[in-house]
Amino acid sequence: MENIGEIDEGFYSRQLYVLGHEAMQRMGTASVLIAGMRGLGVEIAKNVILSGVKSVTVQDEGRTEWTDLSSQFFLRESHLGQNRATCSLQQLSALNPHVRVSAHTGPLDEDLLLQFEVVVLTDSSLGDQKRFGELCHSHGIKFIVADTKGLCGQLFCDFGEAFEVLDQNGEMPASAMIQNISKGNPGVVVCTDDQKHGFSDGTKVSFSEIQGMTELNSIDPVEITVRGLHSFSIGDTSAFSKYERGGVVTEVKQPCMLNFKPLSEALLNHELLKMNDFGKIIRHKTLHLAFQALHSFVKKEQRLPGVRSQSDAEALLATVRELNAVAQLEQLDEDAVRNLSFTAQGDLAPMNAFIGGLAAQEVIKACSRKFMPLQQWLYFDALECLPQDDQLGESSFSAKGTRYDGQIAVFGSAFQEKLERQKYFLVGAGAIGCELLKNFALIGLGAGEGGQITVTDMDFIERSNLNRQFLFRSQDIGKPKSEIAAKAVREMNPQVNITAHQNRLDADSEGVYGYDFFTGLDGVAAALDNVEARVYLDGRCIQHQKPMLEGGTLGSKCHTLVVVPHLTESYGPAKSSSNNAIPLCTLKNFPHRIEHTLQWARDQFEGLFKQTPENVNLFLRDAGFVERTLGHGDAEALEVLGGVWGSLEAMRTGGQRPANWEDCVSWARCKWETLYNNEIRQLLHCFPADQVTSTGLPFWSGSKRCPHPLTFDPNNTTHMEYVVAAANLYGQIYGIKGTTDVASIRKILEKVHIPSFTPKSSVKIHVTDEEMQEDKKRGSDDAEKARLEELKGKLASPSLKSSAMQMYPMDFEKDDDTNFHMDYIVAASNLRAENYDIPAADRHQSKRIAGRIIPAIATTTAAVAGLMCLELYKVVLGHKNISSYRTAYINLAVQYFVLSQPSRPQQFQVAGKKYTLWDDFLVEGRRGDQQEMTLGDLLQYIKDKYNLNVCSLFYGTAFLYSGQQERLQQSVSDVVRMVTKADIPPHKKMLELVPSFEEDEDCESVPPIRYLLP
Repeated sequence: MENIGEIDEGFYSRQLYVLGHEAMQRMGTASVLIAGMRGLGVEIAKNVILSGVKSVTVQDEGRTEWTDLSSQFFLRESHLGQNRATCSLQQLSALNPHVRVSAHTGPLDEDLLLQFEVVVLTDSSLGDQKRFGELCHSHGIKFIVADTKGLCGQLFCDFGEAFEVLDQNGEMPASAMIQNISKGNPGVVVCTDDQKHGFSDGTKVSFSEIQGMTELNSIDPVEITVRGLHSFSIGDTSAFSKYERGGVVTEVKQPCMLNFKPLSEALLNHELLKMNDFGKIIRHKTLHLAFQALHSFVKKEQRLPGVRSQSDAEALLATVRELNAVAQLEQLDEDAVRNLSFTAQGDLAPMNAFIGGLAAQEVIKACSRKFMPLQQWLYFDALECLPQDDQLGESSFSAKGTRYDGQIAVFGSAFQEKLERQKYFLVGAGAIGCELLKNFALIGLGAGEGGQITVTDMDFIERSNLNRQFLFRSQDIGKPKSEIAAKAVREMNPQVNITAHQNRLDADSEGVYGYDFFTGLDGVAAALDNVEARVYLDGRCIQHQKPMLEGGTLGSKCHTLVVVPHLTESYGPAKSSSNNAIPLCTLKNFPHRIEHTLQWARDQFEGLFKQTPENVNLFLRDAGFVERTLGHGDAEALEVLGGVWGSLEAMRTGGQRPANWEDCVSWARCKWETLYNNEIRQLLHCFPADQVTSTGLPFWSGSKRCPHPLTFDPNNTTHMEYVVAAANLYGQIYGIKGTTDVASIRKILEKVHIPSFTPKSSVKIHVTDEEMQEDKKRGSDDAEKARLEELKGKLASPSLKSSAMQMYPMDFEKDDDTNFHMDYIVAASNLRAENYDIPAADRHQSKRIAGRIIPAIATTTAAVAGLMCLELYKVVLGHKNISSYRTAYINLAVQYFVLSQPSRPQQFQVAGKKYTLWDDFLVEGRRGDQQEMTLGDLLQYIKDKYNLNVCSLFYGTAFLYSGQQERLQQSVSDVVRMVTKADIPPHKKMLELVPSFEEDEDCESVPPIRYLLP
């Protein structure tokens, strides 16, 4: 990986969108040593190897013990007594073919450490940390210490006295369109009001594309002072030319230099502690002393404190107090010290996943010089996981000679048995899903008698998954994710009971995941990549009163949420309310960012190669298609039916159906002319370049870029790339074989006739979406109605259907470089960008935006899954105090942590009584005589039990009751069948009915009636 071209973009695809090519290139030269191959060490190694450094050496002198199996996912029972590093080597090497992985089974020494750019110590003594820390500091080697003890974790970084960070946050440079720039001292820049500029005081910016005050286009980056959301001031512009129009302002990122202290110095500096949970500031300062005291205890006693040993805990606390005589902390969290002592022998997979994710991210920062490193200490704990009514004796926590001993040391054997009996449903076996399954297997979730994990994921493994979905290997490409993930965790822990499905979770799969399935669960974990699916799953969990663990990532950012019935708020539809849709008129006529041209190109692809062929196939097999389409409004019907007729009618008779490959090339060339010349000329005819608005301002200013038409040139690479991709795709939807031979395509183009075009004054182009909506309300004119009638007549022709063949619609697939999909998108977008003088985007950037790719990296995924499983402990233990739970919002790029208590569910009142979303009116539909309730029985039951009179009742959107007396004698099921005009599916065991009550008819929220069918 010595140059950018050698980076395997297929493998590193999603990570490249987090780190970028230059950072990945720097990482590709780094050698990393990771000392200690217990659970934390292997977690760090896994993440670092997946990230793509040059080489990783794992070091461990120790031999595998039972407690290692609690969190070391590459060790098996067959490895007991063998060297941990050697036993892990094969699995670690298989993670990434681009990284050299080796094992060192001897001790750490100076000669070994000097071979590496980064050294990571885990499970190490304080003496080794100081000694090797000094060595690394003096030789410019980046040095990281990571450790976990039970429910407490520690991280330390020393990157030397002069470490340069090239990009502090990894975000795309902020940019904005300019509306106006004043002449003055200082000059004030006003940006367009369609978005905030996103700058802060002191940001340096550069200018481009300004007309009039062109001096700004060539000056060095200038520092700004923010005046408002859309304005900022710069230096003296009074001597510059007058601003006329246009311009883009862009942030220029500045490197920064950091100074780190060696560990021996940093130990004494409490100012270097990074806080991550502001409810635990005293605790984390105390833990800084407690970890030092723990090292002293181990050095003196040659062992860790005994599990639940009161005497050892008091001895540890005494040492902390001695250290505090120097540190002078105003307050110590003595309970935290005792709990650290009680659980220090514990080794928990979720803790290692979280600290291991953070530590590996610091390795990436050290190698890439991207993102802000930890300065310099971080402590994390989840002591709130511990049982709240802890009455168990020491014997419950003693080692049992099982793979779960590291967990039993913290929670006891009774809790372990409870974990093993759990029945959990995991939705999603992608990046977070793989990490969760690994943690589930290690902690023994569902691994006992009666226990079960059900995982579903409809996706199949792709090459781009391998970089962060670590349960998959190259030989698994094309296989179902859920099946391969289940197989992998069975190998980690043969005791785990897991069933893999390939079902999408939605209303269509309720026959599989119905009432009986959900009522049999203990909880649900959501590892989903879209809001809609999360909201649906959240609704099912509310309906069946089940806890849900939820987490998500976006590059180096992540969040977690725990949903506990009757205790916390749900995920909720409010999370899906954000709307970042680009206005249609911007896409159609006034793009000003590359995102606009890429979305336009994607829309072109969907319309030409997917939607129209699908409409043609529907027309051919569905006699009611035309009439149904006419019901959608004249404008839409004209577009859809016109596309159907054109696709079926041969080119020689005025349609667009090709007979051969030459016709496909001809269509592509004519399409190019329409999109990049004719339509732009029409737009400039309607709005000339010198047009002014009613207020006297130039029409083409601010966010409106004035376009120019393109002239086709067969020697222009982008022009030909469009024709080649468009012609091949057009051929494919008709089953015509194409070619990529540019010379032969050029010969065909020489014979293509391009129809002449003259802009029309009768064409109306909408400037805003509101204007377009107003025109739609006014309806179609006589000419449009006449065209519709003509189309209906043409489509009714028997000869059209009799000679037609089905078409082959295309689903957009961004990761196949041979299918012409991205070739079309990149060329189509960049040509339109050229029309509007928008800087073009390369294939990599275009793929991210048009493919709506979520940037992803293994470190964040590991960390978020670790946090989710810490919440799982609390849910299984049955914690009733909301202060025990945590939601998390984290950005590993800048060490931003917000861990806070979840929100309580909002209350609402019905007839003076308080309810939350968790409340319902549960009704058993069977009467005492084994017959089903009538609707009248149901209403009477609600009145008798809850003292509420139902005045109306809905099932979905169907009105079941609004005073219709004749329905009261019918069974509830019969009324549902009657109003929905459909049978109730056999799997449906419960109906959710929404009432309104006479006592509070205007109440916006009411508990549903959950009616159990007999």
